[in-house]
Amino acid sequence: MFFLRSNYRHPEFRQGVLDSLAVAPGIAAWGLMTGVTMMKSGMSTFEALLMSVTVFAGSSQLAAIPLMSAGAPMWVVLATGFCVNLRFVVFSAHLRPYVMHLPLWQRLVCGYLTADLSYVLFTRRYPQHGGDSGMLRAQQAYLAGNCGVSWLAWVACSVLGVVLANFIPPDWGLGFAGILALLGILCSLASSRLRLVSAGVAGAAAVAAFALPFKLNILVGIAAAVALCLTLEKA
Repeated sequence: MFFLRSNYRHPEFRQGVLDSLAVAPGIAAWGLMTGVTMMKSGMSTFEALLMSVTVFAGSSQLAAIPLMSAGAPMWVVLATGFCVNLRFVVFSAHLRPYVMHLPLWQRLVCGYLTADLSYVLFTRRYPQHGGDSGMLRAQQAYLAGNCGVSWLAWVACSVLGVVLANFIPPDWGLGFAGILALLGILCSLASSRLRLVSAGVAGAAAVAAFALPFKLNILVGIAAAVALCLTLEKA
């Protein structure tokens, strides 16, 4: 999907790029902070650069880096990353009908490159899956443009953070820009009462379960919102 030349010529590819450019500054700031954090934690330049270009998962990186620097067992680091990224199980279940017609390798690439904001932008653009071959091609082109910009913004600025780690103080709070980008998208999606309820329930449950280890409060928030909204939808 991301390597098909026809996608780059499709108008929806350009639309995906434009939509993603609106949130790219927040992603870039978050990536820059993550690059700085990796170097400040004691990782070597090679390790930080390797992690920057292969691990496209900011929240789990920020959760795993302190554990790695503290010498935590590998199973603890992996379990933490797994728990933090459990929200992508929900994302992939939702995206499954959109991509099941693609070959396995393209679905794997799609799963790797899809992040929080790219998922939100895509589902806002295409709230319903399916359609004829023209619609499927449009969806693929939009997702390719959307995810491509997000990945480039993250990787480029994460590498930049590694290179400039000695010149960028971590107390700049660059990660807050990424949070603001997520909040902006969240507010734009709150277009119905059910979505407002799901956002409120997820936030309240995550805050109430904040003391749980391994960022499990994120999983609690997702599970509570999904369970309640499914119940309300059936009712």
